[in-house]
Amino acid sequence: MVGEHGEQLGIMSAFDALKLAREADLDLVKIAPQAKPPVCKIIDYGKYRYEQVRKQKEARKKQKIVEVKEVRLSPNIDVNDMNTKMTNARKFLEKGNKVKVTLRFRGREMAHMQASRHILEDFAKACEDIAAVDKPIKQEGRTLTVILSPKKS
Repeated sequence: MVGEHGEQLGIMSAFDALKLAREADLDLVKIAPQAKPPVCKIIDYGKYRYEQVRKQKEARKKQKIVEVKEVRLSPNIDVNDMNTKMTNARKFLEKGNKVKVTLRFRGREMAHMQASRHILEDFAKACEDIAAVDKPIKQEGRTLTVILSPKKS
């Protein structure tokens, strides 16, 4: 049992604790119900809830949301198109987002999936100064994917 000013009141029955809380015109709140014996505190419950919500909002403000941006490639991509896609991926990485590079295969291209793997390897190698491979090249159905994440500087 913890009093309204933070002082330890010791172990007591629930009835006695509730009586003390009513005398102080405050609420009896279980702070740690899993503890043996449970820890209760005499506080204003409305103020307690307000403080908890405020702490949660502060924690959410400090969080950084990382988006996963996608760059799609095809197996017969030209050098200039590849450079354009790489420029876009670099912009995403510089903003702090992860980039999922997808190599999509259609029709007869499916027969040459492993031969086109070098496209993703080259892409990752060209971005290795600002990005690290988060998840290695993986085949998912008709696509090969690799996920790049920005390097910590």
